[in-house]
Amino acid sequence: MRSVHRVSARAGIVVTGTEVLTGRIQDRNGPWLADQLLELGVELAHITICGDRPQDIAAQLRFLAAEGVDLIVTSGGLGPTADDLTVATVAEFCGRELVLDEAMEERIAAILRRLMGDRPGVDFDAVRAANRKQALVPVGAEVLEPVGTAPGVIVGGSPTVLVLPGPPRELQAMWPAALATEAVQQAISGRTRYRQETVRMFGLAESGLAETLREAQGSIPGFDALEITTCLRRGELEIVTRYEPDGADAYRELLALLRERHATALYSEDGSTVDEQVAALLAGRWIATAESCTAGLLAARLADIPGCSDYFLGGAITYSNEAKAELLNVDPVLIAEYGAVSEPVAESMVTGALHHFGADTAVAISGIAGPGGGTPDKPVGTVCFAVRAGSVAITRTLRLPGNRSDIRERATTVAMHLLRRALAGVDD
Repeated sequence: MRSVHRVSARAGIVVTGTEVLTGRIQDRNGPWLADQLLELGVELAHITICGDRPQDIAAQLRFLAAEGVDLIVTSGGLGPTADDLTVATVAEFCGRELVLDEAMEERIAAILRRLMGDRPGVDFDAVRAANRKQALVPVGAEVLEPVGTAPGVIVGGSPTVLVLPGPPRELQAMWPAALATEAVQQAISGRTRYRQETVRMFGLAESGLAETLREAQGSIPGFDALEITTCLRRGELEIVTRYEPDGADAYRELLALLRERHATALYSEDGSTVDEQVAALLAGRWIATAESCTAGLLAARLADIPGCSDYFLGGAITYSNEAKAELLNVDPVLIAEYGAVSEPVAESMVTGALHHFGADTAVAISGIAGPGGGTPDKPVGTVCFAVRAGSVAITRTLRLPGNRSDIRERATTVAMHLLRRALAGVDD
């Protein structure tokens, strides 16, 4: 990452919850909030995670205030149980008393009635009393309408503290309303106005990109005004560049250099993912899959991509040679001659998937994910791919690094990129 030092509004995030601290639940709120703040041009100082103990939450609030942040965003600890103490802790930190917001208490009661319905044997008054603490707010605080049963709270000041619920669905739905409040707008009023662009590459080593960026630093005027973050995942490189409007010329020159140096690897200049591109290219087609070592991961990925499910007919998982022969009509003689992990067998699997599902597009993957299944000629990580899209056919054999899970994930990603090329009419 290339950092650019400038004065900007600063924020810190406090993720609360013993279940998050101990790893039983993965933190989804911290990264999501970080993304939102960065897009706004707010400099993120720290993300901290702490348990539900009031003294630990208070320690994080004091730490961030001492760091001089303008806005603290907390997530979690707004429920009705005894360990949900974030609001009370924030109130004490801000020097405010807690008072009952009677109108909010009525709204929470109405939500509870709707959720409970006419459930027999439930004491509604007891449930309402247990949830009343969710309507306790610091004096002078602004209250955000609940998405679940927990309202959000904003306490203006230096720093301003924005208290949001823990469930990601509720937090994300509440964010626009929080952002629109005067207190939050005032807290981030010093933010820098950034533009952000994302470029994606596949098949390029991170060291190759690093060399190009070093060249860019020495040859592009204004390059130091670009804040560049690179991330390598499963063979894909994501390059996110943030810059102020006067850095636009430098970014255009950088993009031109990336095109020149890495034309075959550069597949997205607008931030679109390979999944999104495949979904658009599949329109009007019918696709099927045939998999062995990936155990249906490609089929699951296609089925989960918005828009792809309309064109996905189904997939066959064929580990054994008998299954390949029976379900996909792969000739056993072909398997005996070349081996199950081979390009001829992968091509035959594609043909079988096309006929079995009545598709016009198909992808086949046959490989050795291990452990213990490889040979000197075909070590663990050897994966054969075959793709057919109309008259375009692509066949590849690659050796992928990593353990079983890594090989499966990487193979699925490779298959998506080969499919994208075939659908775009680019063959071998």
